[in-house]
Amino acid sequence: MLWLKAFHIIFVVCWFAGLFYLPRIFVYYAASEQPETRQQLAVMARRLYRFVTPFMYIAIALGVAMISQNPEYYLRATWMWLKLAGVTFLIFYHIKCGRYVFAINANSDQHSHVFYRFFNEVPVIFLFAIVLLAVLKPFH
Repeated sequence: MLWLKAFHIIFVVCWFAGLFYLPRIFVYYAASEQPETRQQLAVMARRLYRFVTPFMYIAIALGVAMISQNPEYYLRATWMWLKLAGVTFLIFYHIKCGRYVFAINANSDQHSHVFYRFFNEVPVIFLFAIVLLAVLKPFH
């Protein structure tokens, strides 16, 4: 169980690294007026998205494996359901990032750098909430 937990945490950290950096690339893309810079940032965004997406799947698989070790406990715990709700939101956030990557690479994105600056902060809020729920386990 500790190996599962350790690898789950490792892949969550890797996934979050992408969730933090990818929207930052979007900010730079939207703020740039240089076509060459925008093209390079579009390529970087596409490659980063492809790189971190497997981390999301592995983190989820390891999380499911941990739950399956003791489903009676985890599926009765309110904190776990709140954590899973946060993870579900982050999955949709990740998918939305993929749509922005597609739009940026198609040169059809119309969002401003200000929009992306706010968008960039969303995973931070969920990171705090999920870690606090997982560590403190309130609402048994």
